[in-house]
Amino acid sequence: MNSNIKSFPKGAPPQFQTQQPGWESLMEPKPIYEHYDYKHQGEKLRNKVAIITGGDSGIGRAVSMAYAKEGARLAIVYHHSEFEDARQTQKIIEGYGKECLLIEADLAKPQAAPKIAEKVIGHYKQINILVNNAGVQFPQNKISDIRDEDLHHTFNVNFFAAFYLIQSCLPHMSEGDCIINTTSVVAFEGNPTLLDYTASKGALTSFSRALSEQLAPKGIRVNCVAPGPIWTPLIPSSFNAQQVASFGSGTPMKRMGQPVEVAPAYVMLASKDGSYMTGATIHINGGTKIN
Repeated sequence: MNSNIKSFPKGAPPQFQTQQPGWESLMEPKPIYEHYDYKHQGEKLRNKVAIITGGDSGIGRAVSMAYAKEGARLAIVYHHSEFEDARQTQKIIEGYGKECLLIEADLAKPQAAPKIAEKVIGHYKQINILVNNAGVQFPQNKISDIRDEDLHHTFNVNFFAAFYLIQSCLPHMSEGDCIINTTSVVAFEGNPTLLDYTASKGALTSFSRALSEQLAPKGIRVNCVAPGPIWTPLIPSSFNAQQVASFGSGTPMKRMGQPVEVAPAYVMLASKDGSYMTGATIHINGGTKIN
């Protein structure tokens, strides 16, 4: 696959998947997860153990691959319906000569978090990086159309899962370790069809800022990445075919982004390169201006 920036597709043909999380195997074109000419150092995350929720596909897969190339050992948390994507990501990482533990979990349930932390500690004996990346969204044109079950599920996966995972992992983290939360451009600019999703990402952003102050004396950093329109399985599984066809066209760069274009920010925040950053948000959104 040619991963030259000039060859990145500007958009996608109309398509729709019937349920979340979506399947990468049904997407056209396929998301781009790595630059084949990228010169990684292989040392930035050496001897680090990273948990990545939603690490099986989309942004999570790109981050998992980048972390593995920089020496990290991975624990990927995935939804049971995405086992094939998770297994494919594991094979890629093992192809780099790195270890990848797969953990199936329903992040919408609070009891999942301590079990995840327990499995990682039992396998690796340490936790150094926690990336809360899994997310869901259920677009609706009117607030009256938002179903209670979708509202609660959105917050359970997008906010409460991160909260409970942080609670479960922090006792095993120490100075120099870090937490990175995936928020969204909509937390800053809003989206009239994603009210509950926007609110959940706004909550995660504010929570991250407050937590960064609480943990700063312990030397544990907390930051966010706020992607704009990135081509992941979440898109065709939550938007209609016409919306998918125009996805990303409203940005100043007039195209959707690729997971590979987001991953380097997570590497920087997890490594010594980001040692003086906490409570910050990195915006990767094709030029959308954030006030």
